Amino acid sequence: MKLIKVGAAVLNQTPLDWDGNQANILAAIEAARADGVSLLCLPELCICGYGCEDAFHAPGVRRMSRRVLQAILPMTRGMGIVLGLPVLFHNALFNVACFVVDGRVAGLVAKRHLAGEGLHYEPRWFKPWPDGQRVEIDFDGQKVPMGDTHFDVGGIKVGLEICEDAWVAQRPGGAMAGRGVDIIMNPSASHFAFGKLEVRKRFVLEGSRAFGATYVYGNYVGNEAGRAIYDGGALIASAGELLAQGPRFTYRPFALTSAVIDIDATRTAQSRTGSFVPTIDQDELCVRADLQYPTTAPVKRQLGVQDWEHSKSLPEEEFTRAISLGLFDYMRKSRSHGFVVSLSGGADSTVVSCLVALMLKLATVEIGIDALRSRLAYIPGVAASGDRELAHRLLTCVYQSTRNSSRTTQDAARTVAEAIGAEFLCLDVDAMVQQYIGIVESAIGRELSWASDDLALQNIQARVRGPGVWMLANLKNALLLATSNRSEAAVGYATMDGDTCGGLSPIAGIDKAFIRRYLVWLQLYGPAGIGPIPSVSVVTGQEPTAELRPPEQHQTDEDDLMPYEVLDAIEDLAIGRKCMPDEVLAQIQVEFNAYPSDKLKLWVERFFRLWCRNQWKRERYAPALHVDDKNLDPRSWCRFPILSGGFARELKEL
Repeated sequence: MKLIKVGAAVLNQTPLDWDGNQANILAAIEAARADGVSLLCLPELCICGYGCEDAFHAPGVRRMSRRVLQAILPMTRGMGIVLGLPVLFHNALFNVACFVVDGRVAGLVAKRHLAGEGLHYEPRWFKPWPDGQRVEIDFDGQKVPMGDTHFDVGGIKVGLEICEDAWVAQRPGGAMAGRGVDIIMNPSASHFAFGKLEVRKRFVLEGSRAFGATYVYGNYVGNEAGRAIYDGGALIASAGELLAQGPRFTYRPFALTSAVIDIDATRTAQSRTGSFVPTIDQDELCVRADLQYPTTAPVKRQLGVQDWEHSKSLPEEEFTRAISLGLFDYMRKSRSHGFVVSLSGGADSTVVSCLVALMLKLATVEIGIDALRSRLAYIPGVAASGDRELAHRLLTCVYQSTRNSSRTTQDAARTVAEAIGAEFLCLDVDAMVQQYIGIVESAIGRELSWASDDLALQNIQARVRGPGVWMLANLKNALLLATSNRSEAAVGYATMDGDTCGGLSPIAGIDKAFIRRYLVWLQLYGPAGIGPIPSVSVVTGQEPTAELRPPEQHQTDEDDLMPYEVLDAIEDLAIGRKCMPDEVLAQIQVEFNAYPSDKLKLWVERFFRLWCRNQWKRERYAPALHVDDKNLDPRSWCRFPILSGGFARELKEL
């Protein structure tokens, strides 16, 4: 047996946070050294951060990345470590994994396949490296190979696939297998989405099996740059068997996952494979480096799968942990002193408020109250706060009533706020609404009525609620959270400068149907290790309503729009799958055949008209946290013209 210990770390990095990123990298290296790890994989572009966007083009970013690398090198003695940074060559910028061995740069491997869909926009900044090409460059005074290469490190061959390289059909690992590579490391920046972990597991396991190698996968964790949430989940597999899986959604700055692998075993397995055909040449793409591997002993598989990952309610569990961690990182990285939520007593604002409270509970369970207070020590008064006091200090819920608000929603808002330990404030804004109405009536010389001015009278109520919560957020140096969901964003069912007020939209990436199911789950079960919040029953029993029309009109969201399940299905077909109106109608007539055909046709037409008319609203929404691959954020996911023909011909033919 030839046993060595390999490791993968997940890091909570921040773009351009040189000191913080360096500290996390060094902490992970020291933890790996203490654990006896010889070869360590860190995430993609971990020195500067993955989400630098157009700052990648700044020469200063590249220079500082190299300075940080030089500061890290002395700490890598006796180890082989993958570190990521941008490198300029022939005036083209490349996403590079730097392989450091025993304190020196052994070589640079440039990413071959760039992610350019969804959240990812790598082709805007980087160029793909051509297959089979290798050059030698001057790298901080040292001649270093760069490009398509692998490494012979003390007699063990190591190759790299960088994130997207493993997601494509023609993976670089296939060529590495032909050259007898023993270990493939994958430094990644793979954001969370429902079901995505299973995809990663498949390519890690299949890569290790098909390539006859050990596969080591590192990733980011947390809210790195504002929108994307990374779940971590480092993976190590050998010859088709998963040896180790790291924790997901950790509140720690880093997490290390390690495993002892048998190089002789993978070589033997590859030699027995009838389909394996080695590449016979001078191995000109291999770089050699010396490294002494300490003696180690075999260990059992270490699958660090948390109990909640076995839950039948996995989407709800993942949603809770993803958004809560995303809020935690956004708060501390923006140096905000907490959150303010305009709590209406409805489903959306209740979910947002509960997610903030769950953020504190999940962090306390994982890292303890003392460590949590330490992470938030920049906030005045946190150091002396207990569990309940912390929630009260960091979350303020505000109910703002008009004459059209009901006692039911006010009591619901108060009940929820008290149950989760938030500070609760009530503001009566009706006098301001009436004052605005009077001012406008005086200016235009007529009275406003619900018969002729419905939309304007609804919107002024929502808009009057904006200044008060903004003022409270300013007073508390807190972040105001918007509470719109993706279904509302799709059709513009929100008042700009009203219920869209906020610096962050935690649930704008998830549909209303899920929000309603999630709230029931939260009432009955709640996240593992935390439990339910039974008091949200005061919300789950209500029909969703904006409460902007007089009570006698019995306003509901679905009467204004359509059933949310239908709306979400139309949105998926029209926006997610790019179907035309007639195609959408044909499919929902099958799926929702309980509804009359004329009603379905009306809803399809309504969706397309509202979608096109309200693109300008989506352009102005606060940044949304991403939890699946259906986001409507036009600045990072779903682009659509602000002005368009609005599918006029298609709807006429419908």
